[in-house]
Amino acid sequence: MKAVQFTRFGRPDVLEVVEMPVPEPGLGEILVRVHAAGVNFFEVLMRADRYAVTPDLPMFPGVEIAGKVERAGPGADPSIIGARVAVPLFAIGRGSGGYAEFVAVDGGAVVQLPDAVSFEAAAALMVQGLTALHLLRRSPAKGKNVLVSAAAGGVGSLLVQLARRDGANMVIAAASSDEKRALSLSLGADHAVDYTAPGWQEDVKKLTGGFGADIVYETVGGVFSRAALDVLAPCGELVLAAMGRFGLEAADVEHMLDDNQSIKGFSLLPLLTPEGVREDLAALFELAAAGVVTVIDGGRFPLHQAAEAHRAIEGRRAVGKVVLVP
Repeated sequence: MKAVQFTRFGRPDVLEVVEMPVPEPGLGEILVRVHAAGVNFFEVLMRADRYAVTPDLPMFPGVEIAGKVERAGPGADPSIIGARVAVPLFAIGRGSGGYAEFVAVDGGAVVQLPDAVSFEAAAALMVQGLTALHLLRRSPAKGKNVLVSAAAGGVGSLLVQLARRDGANMVIAAASSDEKRALSLSLGADHAVDYTAPGWQEDVKKLTGGFGADIVYETVGGVFSRAALDVLAPCGELVLAAMGRFGLEAADVEHMLDDNQSIKGFSLLPLLTPEGVREDLAALFELAAAGVVTVIDGGRFPLHQAAEAHRAIEGRRAVGKVVLVP
């Protein structure tokens, strides 16, 4: 089979396709033929050795796959053969290996897909879907004016929809292009602002009657974190999900304390349990199957174009979810 690896850190062209034996499913395992593998921004950072954790080399990236069950190993239920499944590798202690044609996993770790949910949509609803879901659980949007950063991205596009569904008073989308802002509005945002334009913070203040956003869901990090403070209402909450890209200084935090504002850290993995993941993914898949949540296709690339998929994310050209289709 073919799989993608990198043996050194650097630009996207360090990603290479290699031939490997098809894994043999062990006790209780199943073999999944991958139809879609999610590509994530943290994998872009990891490839460049800019992530919070430096992986061992060689590294085989990919933490979420969707496909069909090809074989069942000893002790696994053979009736699952042929089933359409999603596999959240990141949630079962497997932080790698998804950019491949086949993956062997514990048969109890998969979530079956409704026929109405595509493999590509399933890939989008794992890391990004669970992130959006848990961001709202950590900081509920009901009755609040909320700002969603990178609102046309994988997490942001889902967060806009779920915040609207959960009863936010106002959803303001922050996005960098006309196309992305139009997309955010079509997904249910009340307003969209260009966070790359000078004075965008004043636009947010005007939209909220001079107060600012009660909650800022912040997934960008760096200079945006600091800029987001200018649109945070008194007693507001900055939910920081940009791991490894904290952009605030001590003076910023002191100013927040003066305004009774708070920072809430967000890291997905510690919030997950095996049963909770299965239940939450099943719920997200049902929302997608019913048309309640729209998954945005950010681009589909064959394995040999994994580098181009990384470039699309790194260059902020993509909206929604980028996937590899082996």
